[in-house]
Amino acid sequence: MSKKFLEAVKDRRSIYAISKESPISDAEIQEIVEAAVLHSPTSFNSQSSRAVVLLGDKHDKVWDITADTLRKIVPTEQFEGTAQKLSSFKAGYGTVLFFEDQAVVKHLQENFALYADNFPIWSNQSSGILQFVVWTAFAEAGLGASLQHYNPLIDDEVKATFDIPADWKLIAQMPFGKTVTAPGEKEFQPIEERVKVIK
Repeated sequence: MSKKFLEAVKDRRSIYAISKESPISDAEIQEIVEAAVLHSPTSFNSQSSRAVVLLGDKHDKVWDITADTLRKIVPTEQFEGTAQKLSSFKAGYGTVLFFEDQAVVKHLQENFALYADNFPIWSNQSSGILQFVVWTAFAEAGLGASLQHYNPLIDDEVKATFDIPADWKLIAQMPFGKTVTAPGEKEFQPIEERVKVIK
């Protein structure tokens, strides 16, 4: 593993203060996401991961959908904090929506019945890898990002609004933009308690 790669891993942080600016072009954003989707590993080479990049007013729309959805279920006296959080995501330049194609998962379950119960788990792991690759590549390109999970509450409205195939299951949302405020120092548990080397 190269030192450069490990430095990129260290640089990837949850960035919540982002702006409607991007240090790279829309074409470069697309290139990063496409490369990540193409080259992130999936179980049985299923290639089940899907991504939708929302920019401009489409990015704003997904956070309007989220706010409208949560307003219906969050008590009024508690909604202000929720609204502020959602506004911070909307303040970004764009959002990547991560999906897993359930038709692919079902096909694998039918064709490899012995592992049927594991394919949904492996599918989620594949999505996690893709999310990490995009997140790290964004950080390397100067984009701040965080990972959000308002699914399944927003799933139906998102699919209807953006014409998403019915078999695509929403896994996560990644708002991104130019970093406004750098994250604070990160605290770590003792590595000796988390890694064991057995010889």
